[in-house]
Amino acid sequence: MNEKSKSDSYAAAGVDITAGYKAVELMKKHIARTMINGSASDIGGFGGLFPLDITGMKNPVLVSGTDGVGTKLKLAFLMDKHDTVGIDCVAMCVNDVICCGAKPLFFLDYIACGKNVPEKIADIVSGVCEGCVQAGSELIGGETAEMPGFYPIDEYDLAGFSVGIVDRDKIVDKTSMKEGDVMIALPSSGVHSNGFSLVRKVFDVENTDLHKEYEELGGKSLGETLLTPTKIYVKPMLALFDALKVKAVSHITGGGFYENMPRSIPDGYGVKIKKEDVRVLPIFKLIQKVGGISEHDMFNTFNMGVGMSVVVAKEDADKALEILKANGEDAYIIGEVIKSEEKVVLC
Repeated sequence: MNEKSKSDSYAAAGVDITAGYKAVELMKKHIARTMINGSASDIGGFGGLFPLDITGMKNPVLVSGTDGVGTKLKLAFLMDKHDTVGIDCVAMCVNDVICCGAKPLFFLDYIACGKNVPEKIADIVSGVCEGCVQAGSELIGGETAEMPGFYPIDEYDLAGFSVGIVDRDKIVDKTSMKEGDVMIALPSSGVHSNGFSLVRKVFDVENTDLHKEYEELGGKSLGETLLTPTKIYVKPMLALFDALKVKAVSHITGGGFYENMPRSIPDGYGVKIKKEDVRVLPIFKLIQKVGGISEHDMFNTFNMGVGMSVVVAKEDADKALEILKANGEDAYIIGEVIKSEEKVVLC
């Protein structure tokens, strides 16, 4: 730390730049976990560097995605638990990038806070790093902005972006979809990082004991269940791409089935899903019960237990399930592609 780099006037205004230096030192051990062989990045510089290896690619295409954690952060504040929301931040980005067949390469994060508490910032970044490890991606840089008067001193926002790469010929092409293809569901780990404005209203989280355990949740507390990090699907999906032709992928985020699945279905086709085939997680049943929410609104807001959907040819379905299960995913067939003007047919 540069001892001369200290401003009493800036500190009097609420910004402690020395806290920022300490936070960087504390997070370095976490960032080191994400480093990929040959990396040229050095945390603390002005730009994150990443050596690009395009060996074997004929026409490489870079793919990027950006997102944040949203109001799920309110649960982290209330629970005073900050080491998992970083996983959510990474997941929301890399799970989007993987939908077109791209392999995530590197990630950058942005943390804005009312007061820079180095230990808390390091906890947040430790989660980001864990997400990057799960995604096989490198954290090559980021930004922490202390903004007193803009954010409450005990709150922060967290966002980031991912950059990946795919050979143009291997980009997932939904136009190859046809009647009789099957849709496979990859289970979610919970609510993931969407719909939390509704979740917070349903449970009145600011005035509820989040440590209370629920029989419906297998004895887990409401807070623990809601803070469960978003599952990262990168490694099983890359294995699937390497083994067979994937016709479509949807990351089921805010908007649930009705908003996300249609994005990967060409006009003139739809997917027919039997509701009883959807393995709905207990947390969603509890949300619907407590909130008195209609079935349509549940499927139009939450992932309902399906974090990602994949469409493959019928003859490839068994092999796809085998590969996904070999990579830790308890995947299952959820529906079939039909000719339809309605993109999602829940029956």
